[in-house]
Amino acid sequence: MKKNQCFTFCGLLVVLLLFAGCGSRENKSVVNIPATADTKDGSTSKDTKNGPKIEFDHTTFNFGTVMQGEKLTHTFTFTNKGNSPLVISSTSASCGCTTSTPPRAPIKPGEKGKIDVTFDSKTKMGDVENKVRVASNAYPSPAVLTIKATVKKP
Repeated sequence: MKKNQCFTFCGLLVVLLLFAGCGSRENKSVVNIPATADTKDGSTSKDTKNGPKIEFDHTTFNFGTVMQGEKLTHTFTFTNKGNSPLVISSTSASCGCTTSTPPRAPIKPGEKGKIDVTFDSKTKMGDVENKVRVASNAYPSPAVLTIKATVKKP
């Protein structure tokens, strides 16, 4: 009898813990700037009248034909065409062979910024296309940068 009570108690405890973990939690690591904050559904507000707007000089760059093992870097430049500071929260590449370095400081309205994207062709061969996702408080977000190359044996 005691064994059954123990199993029942443990089962109820597990169920209660599961329900307690299902509540909504606020993400405290997200910076909330009310004038430029994302909407509740995770998309960035399309109100470009008051918020920042990121505009790249170009979003695609082709390195052309490269020799396997080369490390190549291209700088993508952009301008904040909006009316409040632009904050790039992160950049992430579609492949481990590509890295990116975004600016850390906010970009004021009218100012230019840059993102360096480095491609390491050591493990690649043939036609390569990698994308870098740029998450920010601007519209549009995320912006997507693309690098291309044709990798040949040395």
